[in-house]
Amino acid sequence: MQHAEGETRIMINKKTLIALSLFGLVSACGGPGENAEVPEAQPAGETMKNIGEHVVHFSAQSTDQLPPEVARAYNIVRSKNRAMLNISILHGADNISVPGDVTVKTVNLTGQLKNVTMRRIDEQDAIYYIGETPVANRETLIFDITVTPEGADATYEVRFKRQFYTD
Repeated sequence: MQHAEGETRIMINKKTLIALSLFGLVSACGGPGENAEVPEAQPAGETMKNIGEHVVHFSAQSTDQLPPEVARAYNIVRSKNRAMLNISILHGADNISVPGDVTVKTVNLTGQLKNVTMRRIDEQDAIYYIGETPVANRETLIFDITVTPEGADATYEVRFKRQFYTD
């Protein structure tokens, strides 16, 4: 009788130990505790800038995000290791696309110059400028854009930065 009582206690202890272990595992997966630090989401950053009577719109993304038919139509190599810069100039009063002189200087955070040759695209009522450059995983590029809208007396500078993830 004493032997059966001992086996029962061992079984209860094993079940309790298993239950506590499972509870510990489930609790650990339950998300951050009240003292846990959760990183804050970063804002996407600006994508346009008012320059005098005009507005410059700009974006940078990896070229693998382009639909294949768009990449083919504009002779763009689709790759997660290539970034594409897209710039357009609009007349602020009526939102009409205008041509201009657009140049770009791009560097990464270590100061390495990245070559970006811009080319003009005319499409129906839109005029925009695109350029491509290689990027590495987690590389942040700083884009310094110089814009002179056609007919404007001044040249304007626009700066923005983007980080790229290739993995």
